[in-house]
Amino acid sequence: MMIFDTHAHYNDEAYNEDLDQIINDMKPTVCGIINCATNYASIKKTLELAKKYDGFIYAAYGVHPSELEENYDEEFLLEYLKHDECVAVGEIGLDYHYLDYDKELQKDWLIKQIKLAKTVNKPVILHDRDSHADILEIIKEYKPNGVLHCFSGSVEMAREILKCGLYIGIGGVVTFKNAKKTVEVVKELPLDRLLLETDAPYLSPEPFRGKRNTSQNILYVAEKIAEIKGITTDEVLKANLENTKKLFGI
Repeated sequence: MMIFDTHAHYNDEAYNEDLDQIINDMKPTVCGIINCATNYASIKKTLELAKKYDGFIYAAYGVHPSELEENYDEEFLLEYLKHDECVAVGEIGLDYHYLDYDKELQKDWLIKQIKLAKTVNKPVILHDRDSHADILEIIKEYKPNGVLHCFSGSVEMAREILKCGLYIGIGGVVTFKNAKKTVEVVKELPLDRLLLETDAPYLSPEPFRGKRNTSQNILYVAEKIAEIKGITTDEVLKANLENTKKLFGI
């Protein structure tokens, strides 16, 4: 197996009781995981995970748009981004789903973190929820290297993202019965721009939808993509592994 999960959150409280067992159970089939922080506290937890599971869990450090704090602490972020286990700046982005969002604050933090990623020569892991136009505008202006995770846009937006040189992350949503838009994106998505992810513990694929997700479930995502593209599951997993190594320097 060549399963590599490019986006998970094993610092989440959903794994408080049995994380060691989960990691041991998945090691025969999973070769690596990128754990994405979402706030200052989870950055510290992600570092602990990456050190504990050295060579298996890699770290991405950033502040999620739904968890912005009053002060942007660049020195704090920079300190962690310099650690050897860090492979990306993330999870960062825009999220306009909830009514109380502050659009300008989110854009400001995103731009600052993109600039920081360029300073340390790391790719970014971008979150985009109900903010397609704004995030595309920022991508075009600031030209980050990285991936748009859990892609939820149209085929037309995917084409624009690919023109900007970014990768597109596909997870469990592609297996859902109502995922017509994601299926159309996958049909057009070149294998050399594809990344597989879980967003664990969230977004479990069918047949586990609604249950706690783990990186082993990447297999169901890969099988669905293989079905859509008329290729083998091994080809999908191999492409993901090659793309992961290339983008994140693993």
